[in-house]
Amino acid sequence: MLKKSLIIIFVILIADQILKIWIKTNMSLGQEYHILGDWFIIHFTENYGMAFGMQFAGEFGKLFLSIFRIIAVSAIGYYLWNLIKKKENKIFIISMSLIFTGALGNIIDSALYGLIFSASTYQTVAEFMPEAGGYASFLHGKVVDMFYFPIIQGYYPDWFPYKGGEEFIFFRPVFNIADSAITIGVFLLIIFQKSIFKKKEKATETH
Repeated sequence: MLKKSLIIIFVILIADQILKIWIKTNMSLGQEYHILGDWFIIHFTENYGMAFGMQFAGEFGKLFLSIFRIIAVSAIGYYLWNLIKKKENKIFIISMSLIFTGALGNIIDSALYGLIFSASTYQTVAEFMPEAGGYASFLHGKVVDMFYFPIIQGYYPDWFPYKGGEEFIFFRPVFNIADSAITIGVFLLIIFQKSIFKKKEKATETH
């Protein structure tokens, strides 16, 4: 499973970074391409590091989140390595490979993008390795997101608590390949949890 795990990590990580770099150096913030009408849109946005565009308060929050994620991805990587060595359930290893890769992909943005790109704005496209230096320090870069699926759009009815009359969009979050890898990995764990953890329980009982 080592080779399969490495292939998953390599392919997803490369695809994630190639797309992000292309978006960053070819699109201005807010620019979008409609792929399937109004249902599937490539929409360039950036966030401070949480999945699906969520944010964490302030500069300290951003630094804390980046450090926490580096520690977390290191722990996941170590755990994944042990799973492979022990020849654990294949789906379990694939799931953890996806989660590890997704977390690593977004950490690269946070750690390095502020150093190697100029700032993206709503009027200008970012420059790679600008002479004046990047837009932020180490661990303070923004994560690039682009996939937007506003499948259902409308308005909350007037009687709806707190939201009456406001616009309703499903699915609102904008995300990237790394976010997708994490989500798929988690769903695989949920769907196949019985087969994954049954084997572990039997192994424990025999000891």
